[in-house]
Amino acid sequence: MKIHEYQARQLLEDAGVPVPAGQMVTTVDDAVAAASALLSAGAGRVVIKAQVHAGGRGKAGFVRLVDSVSGAREAAAFMLGNRMVSPQTGPEGLDVRRLLVAAAVDIVREYYVAVALDRASGRNMLIASAEGGVEIEAVAARAPDAILRVPIHPLGGLEPWAARDLAFRLGFTGRQVAQAAAMFRKLANLFVGLDASMVEINPLIVTPPQEGHPDGRVLAIDAKFSFDDNALFRQPKVAGLFDPAEENASELRANEFGLSYVALDGTIGCLVNGAGLAMSTMDIIKLHGGDPANFLDVGGSATEEAVTEAFRIILQDDAVRGVLVNIFGGIMQCDRIARAIVASAKEVGFRVPLVVRLEGTNVDAARRILEDARRDIPQMQSATDLTDAAQRVCAAVAG
Repeated sequence: MKIHEYQARQLLEDAGVPVPAGQMVTTVDDAVAAASALLSAGAGRVVIKAQVHAGGRGKAGFVRLVDSVSGAREAAAFMLGNRMVSPQTGPEGLDVRRLLVAAAVDIVREYYVAVALDRASGRNMLIASAEGGVEIEAVAARAPDAILRVPIHPLGGLEPWAARDLAFRLGFTGRQVAQAAAMFRKLANLFVGLDASMVEINPLIVTPPQEGHPDGRVLAIDAKFSFDDNALFRQPKVAGLFDPAEENASELRANEFGLSYVALDGTIGCLVNGAGLAMSTMDIIKLHGGDPANFLDVGGSATEEAVTEAFRIILQDDAVRGVLVNIFGGIMQCDRIARAIVASAKEVGFRVPLVVRLEGTNVDAARRILEDARRDIPQMQSATDLTDAAQRVCAAVAG
C-alpha cells in the first residue's frame, strides 16, 4: 500500500524527524490561505506539490515554487484543474485532488536515504547516497559506488556507531553528523514499527547556517512510503491512510471478492487459478504473439459469485478483445468454473472470443456443462491444452 507525501511527512514528524512546515489542501482557496500563512510567518517562498501516487511531478509542472499569494493561486488552480501526465502515469494521466503547501527551504546539499528489505541477504538495509534529489536508479546505473548500504541488525536495529559512520561516509560534518545519525536510526525504527516495505527520503537536505544551527539543519523535504498489505491488520493507523481514489477501481473490486487482479496493457483477458499458472499463462500468450490484459488469479476457493465477478471485471475493460480461461482443478473444481462461465454469459454477456482450457477435478462434468451451453455462448471455444488455448485466443484476437 502506498500513501501520499503529506502523510509520509506526518509519519516522519511524529517519529521526531524534522520536516518543513506544511499543510494538505483540497481547494484553491485553501491553498491560498495556507501559502499566505506560511509567507506571513517568515517563509521566503512556498512549494506547492500535487499529491498523487506517481513520480515525475516536477518535470510535469506539478511541483512549483512561489513567492506570492497570487503565484500560489495560479499554481493551485493549474494543478487541481488539470490531469498530471508523466512517464509513470501513462498518457491518460491522473486527477489531482490534493495538494501539499509547504515552506520552501534553502539547500546547501542534497542526499538520498531509504530503508528496504534486501532480498539477497534477507536483512533490512539502509541505503544512502550523497547524490540526492534525482532518481536513485539513475545514480546506481551511472555510479554504483555512490550507493552506500548498511545492514540493520534484526534485533538491535541500526546501531548508533553504524549510523554515525554512515553520516561521516556521506560527507556530513560538524553538528550535521549527530542530526543525520539520529535521523537514520529513527527511519530504521519507523520501517520496522510500521511494517513498511520501503521508506524513502529524497532529498534529505542540509540548509545554510542559521541562528542556533551554525552548521545548518538536516531536514527531510520529500518522502515516499509503502507498506506490506499483509500486515495492515495490525497497523490500523497505517490502514487508515489508504486513499482508494488513487487505486485502480477494478483492482479494488477484485479485492472485495478475494481475487488477485492487476490491470495490464494488453488485449487478452486472463482468468486463471494459481499465481504460478497465471504467470505461465501470460508467458505463453506472449510466446504466441498476444498481450495479456491482466493478471487475475481466482485462487483455489473462489465462489461461483466471485468467478462471475472476475469475468465482469475482465469484460469491462474496453481493451479486451478476447478471454482465455485456464483452470487446473485441484481445490478449485472445474465444474464451478463452468457454471460461472454460463452464469456470466447470461449476466454479463461475452462480446469477444472466449477460449476455455480445463483440467483436473470434475473436468468431465465441467465439459458437459459447457457443451450443453454452447448454443448460448457461440463465442466460446474449448482447448485441448494450454498451448492450444493460447494459439486459439491469439488467433481470434488477431483476426
